Amino acid sequence: MKLTGAEIVVQCLVEEGVEHVFGYPGGAVLHIYDALFQQDKLKHILVRHEQAATHAADGYARSTEKPGVVLVTSGPGATNAVTGIATAYMDSIPMVVITGQVPTALIGNDAFQEVDSVGITRPCVKHNFLIKDVADIAVTMKKAFYIAMSGRPGPVVIDIPKDVTAETAEFIYPNKVEIRSYHPVIKGHLGQIKKAVKLMQTAERPMLYTGGGVILDNAAAELTRITQLLNFPITNTLMGLGAYPATDQQFLGMLGMHGTYEANMAMHHCDVLIAIGARFDDRVTGNIEKFCPTAKIIHVDIDPASISKNIKVDIPIVGPVKQVLTEMLKILEKNSAKVDAILLDNWWSQIEEWRATHCLKFKENSDKTKPQYVVQKLYEVTAGDAYVTSDVGQHQMWAAQYYKFDRPRRWINSGGLGTMGFGLPAAMGVQIAHPDAAVACITGEGSIQMCIQELATCLQYGLPVKIVCLNNGYLGMVRQWQEFFYQGRFAMSYMEALPDFVKLAEAYGHVGLRIEHATDVEGAFKEAFALKDRLVFMNFLTDPEENVYPMIPAGAGLNEMILI
Repeated sequence: MKLTGAEIVVQCLVEEGVEHVFGYPGGAVLHIYDALFQQDKLKHILVRHEQAATHAADGYARSTEKPGVVLVTSGPGATNAVTGIATAYMDSIPMVVITGQVPTALIGNDAFQEVDSVGITRPCVKHNFLIKDVADIAVTMKKAFYIAMSGRPGPVVIDIPKDVTAETAEFIYPNKVEIRSYHPVIKGHLGQIKKAVKLMQTAERPMLYTGGGVILDNAAAELTRITQLLNFPITNTLMGLGAYPATDQQFLGMLGMHGTYEANMAMHHCDVLIAIGARFDDRVTGNIEKFCPTAKIIHVDIDPASISKNIKVDIPIVGPVKQVLTEMLKILEKNSAKVDAILLDNWWSQIEEWRATHCLKFKENSDKTKPQYVVQKLYEVTAGDAYVTSDVGQHQMWAAQYYKFDRPRRWINSGGLGTMGFGLPAAMGVQIAHPDAAVACITGEGSIQMCIQELATCLQYGLPVKIVCLNNGYLGMVRQWQEFFYQGRFAMSYMEALPDFVKLAEAYGHVGLRIEHATDVEGAFKEAFALKDRLVFMNFLTDPEENVYPMIPAGAGLNEMILI
């Protein structure tokens, strides 16, 4: 069966089970868009900016077990997508991004809307391809999905010149592909796993530190079983929230720069640290020279390049998290999970002393609505069952601290790159993947304006996202750092010309609410979530001087927190 290159692209997506494509048309991809128009198996979501297409596909991927798919044109279409590609790359999110390219005869001639998409994206993709022969489209598409989803996931870019999409070839989609230079590890070394379990069983002050890798490999059940079997304390990274139930007593809260006192102190004083699917990011470790000074470290990760990259470890285990934890469970259950209960009780007593500081307690103020209170009320009204996306800044940290995620894939945020503008388009992707679910986007008055044009996309596709804008009139995290480290010189952190968000939401065809008093917060949430088929923009006017605590200053150790 002979098809055009454009038809082959579309048919490959169908063969991969893709249901939604996020994109924006342009000259170099018009053949592909025409092929999309003539079929009914794929649904295209028309965003209003290519960056939003990548974030929406990203949110779709994070909340499901499926890759996100993006289609954009050449030149500015591709460059607009780079921020979202880099966001996915930093957080190991599987995406396939198809970019149009000028005709092959014009490549290198500075043709209209030409950029070197392969060169530009090379530093922030797992892999990329430039297809120059229509006969290569099918196998390249198969490789792209395989690379994006296997091993440590990540985005893959496929750059396709316009003339290639017009040419014809016989369509045969391969069942599988072999890539000579790419062989991701499929299981951890059993000897290393046994050594790790033995060390875990001798620990006096153990600590489980887990990241986004647990969620990406769908290993939350195995992690929970091990944690409860051993009665070890556990902390999650920002990306790992939801991998272990946040309402469980063994969970110490998030760790790191804005982590809880008990989590950071337990990390600092532990004697055996079990790191699982985490990469020892600088926001987690604080000063590397002061990190876990008395601990033997076990590190489980699918990516061998992540092991001992930032922190030297004692027992490395390269392998899929789910498979490694399954093997650990077999050994522990066979040995009846022998640990020294008395020593563990002493360790828990110390942890409870740290927990008694109530580091997340904040001062109520009848005159000014506290942002922490807004997040707490969101948690209560949604019974902890919402999908929550966030932008980046203080509101992101408050969401992580005060919304208790008991399940994986419910917390959707830009962790590694810290991308303002991520929240709303990511929420669109989540809502499309889960049309009947409650989806809330926690944002700030600065971040929301980065991709606010996507309110039009939400109207077109009837996406009832609930926007929770914690509006303090500042670029809040910038202001906080300027207060702490720049003697209160608030250079360019004050938002002096904010729009009327209620009127703006209404102009886009949505519902807008302005909430000025704490007494009105709960009622606003109930009203908003009762409108199940409408997007509601809630503009909460919050205390402009509130800071995120605890906080570890740059250069400090985990035990050197500012508490309030």
